[in-house]
Amino acid sequence: MFSSNPIDAPCELRATKVRVQFDGVRALDGVTLRLEPGEILGVIGPNGAGKTTLLNVLSGFQSPTAGDVWLGERSMTRWSPQRRARAGVVRTFQAVRPFMDLTVRENVELGALGTGRRAADARRAAGDLLERMHLTHRAEDDASALTAGEERRLGIARALAASPRFLLLDEPAAGLNEHESDDLVGTLARLNEEGEIGLLVVEHDMRLIMRLCHRIHVLNFGETLAEGSPEQVRSDRRVLEAYLGTEGALHAAG
Repeated sequence: MFSSNPIDAPCELRATKVRVQFDGVRALDGVTLRLEPGEILGVIGPNGAGKTTLLNVLSGFQSPTAGDVWLGERSMTRWSPQRRARAGVVRTFQAVRPFMDLTVRENVELGALGTGRRAADARRAAGDLLERMHLTHRAEDDASALTAGEERRLGIARALAASPRFLLLDEPAAGLNEHESDDLVGTLARLNEEGEIGLLVVEHDMRLIMRLCHRIHVLNFGETLAEGSPEQVRSDRRVLEAYLGTEGALHAAG
């Protein structure tokens, strides 16, 4: 188990009837979503569907115009991102932005120190996470020397250092080649199995989504279009039409 947060069990992360409006445009319109402990949930949709906005609402970086976000029976709707992270809801960003003048190990240690761990504990946690993310051989290298795939794994390791119960990943495969994407699938699946962490993955890589996720939530124009298993989503005509010609990609992803 990675998480040591005192969260009541069972405990799920939920968004209920969330609406976000920007200058008259509804980025989200009544979206309800749930993520259970130990589950891998994919969130997909065409560009502009509201995926990143939903991730921002769940993580506290965007206040909803209406609706609520819950952690178990506790409303988190007005909580700051920092308070949500302390409660076990942590996210990554599309841009990893590591501290380039620090080593890979030091970057992960900072993530652990931010949770109040002592220096020795933070170093041990960093060593464990670097091993799990296949970065041990890079531990003493500057973060600036990492490849795109290694940098992505560093961002995930740094987020895991906060001991999350739920980890929200914003396009973790962006910029990765097929081999790196396959490696990421295996790494995330193992983290989920070993740590019982609930993962929410916002991603355009349909091959990754279909292979990794237990369940998929599809957004389109800010609304929920479909929800179900990868097999159900892959065969849903509404989803295929929303992707405008990506039917082959969705089927090939299986």
